[in-house]
Amino acid sequence: MSVCGKQRYSRSVLGLVFFALLTVTYLFLIGTIDVRSHIVPFLQFEPLDPNPSWVVPTCRSLTPLRVYMYDLPPRFNVGMLNRRSSDKTPVTAATLPPWPTSSGLRKQHSVEYWMMSSLLYDGGGEERETEMEAVRVLDPDVADVFFVPFFSSLSFNTYGHNMTDPQTELDKKLQVDTLKFLKGSKYWQRSGGRDHVIPMHHPNAFRFLRDQVNASILIVADFGRYPKSLSNLRKDVVAPYVHVVDSYTEDESSDPFEARPTLLFFRGRTVRKDEGVIRAKLANVLDGYNDVHYETSFASEENIRLSTEGMRSSKFCLHPAGDTPSSCRLFDAIVSHCVPVIVSDQIELPFEDELDYSQFSIFFSAKEALKPGYMVKQLRRIPKERWVSMWKRLKKISHHFEFQHPPKSGDAVNMIWRQVRHKLPAAKLADHRTRRLKIPDWWG
Repeated sequence: MSVCGKQRYSRSVLGLVFFALLTVTYLFLIGTIDVRSHIVPFLQFEPLDPNPSWVVPTCRSLTPLRVYMYDLPPRFNVGMLNRRSSDKTPVTAATLPPWPTSSGLRKQHSVEYWMMSSLLYDGGGEERETEMEAVRVLDPDVADVFFVPFFSSLSFNTYGHNMTDPQTELDKKLQVDTLKFLKGSKYWQRSGGRDHVIPMHHPNAFRFLRDQVNASILIVADFGRYPKSLSNLRKDVVAPYVHVVDSYTEDESSDPFEARPTLLFFRGRTVRKDEGVIRAKLANVLDGYNDVHYETSFASEENIRLSTEGMRSSKFCLHPAGDTPSSCRLFDAIVSHCVPVIVSDQIELPFEDELDYSQFSIFFSAKEALKPGYMVKQLRRIPKERWVSMWKRLKKISHHFEFQHPPKSGDAVNMIWRQVRHKLPAAKLADHRTRRLKIPDWWG
């Protein structure tokens, strides 16, 4: 090509480019092409949501946890609910007895029952697997974890509650027989129990042989009576108590702040051990306020009714430590939509990797709470708008603390199974390391 030809070619290309740019510019100006929708998103960030949706777990895990449940005779579990039942009748969805309505305080540690019932539930068809966090498998070789259906909390409450009662031997025998059964299982032997789930919600549950199952994933209320070598937050699951008061399902006041005239409410035992000694001290600190209700009471049907009414008419509900850092009162407050005021320095809270309790609870150290006038003064300073925001948050998250049969997506038992899934990687790591170590573990 000649020099002139090359020049004419270059001018033609430049002309086409200029025409194209001119056309695009014109279309952009008249709105036919929205260039910003293609370019601007790469140049800006979405503003941070002050109340992000991830704080409340709204979706389940991708696939259900596969759980193999050992076939223990009814005397280890539901047989304690009805001692006239036959120990030879297998526990199925059809033979599962309902949790008794007259069980009193035994209900608060009945987590073991609800976990077992969730695995026995066989309704819902394909929808079940899309909503449930865990499903029962009948082939242990495909299981992710192994559930041990020994009701250790109910066993203590049934046989060993008085500690020195001769029936305590029945509680001990069930623990011995459970351990004997597990040690005979090749799946327990394979992992040393690390992939086994054992409910021990009552602080005195499985008390004779705890140290022989300390590698397992334990379902506990708190760590108040466990040494760190036996139970800790790294491997175990903190589960809520089963609330004793009825859930407040009709809490639809147009002005909930004014509808609750009591500032701070507490009703329960004030003579407790360990950290719980603070309860008697708080009785003196909180005396003399017209809008503070602090009363000593014992569990009875009438007192539970009065507590229900009191929580529903109060803005804040006090949760001081009991014999251990936790108590059922916190979860009664949550389902009553009464903002919990937590005074328990060593409490661990259920589902805290998914729920931010500071969005619907107030915390004081024991030292702060015992300063005369301090706690009440701080509560009075909380603006109405902030309290209403916390009340709304309680209504939004309270379903995560409901135990029910059949189970529902996002309820308490499904949240517990999701926590078990979270603990599983650490259990698998410990299991695999143990298999290959030739010397004592240098991590202790």
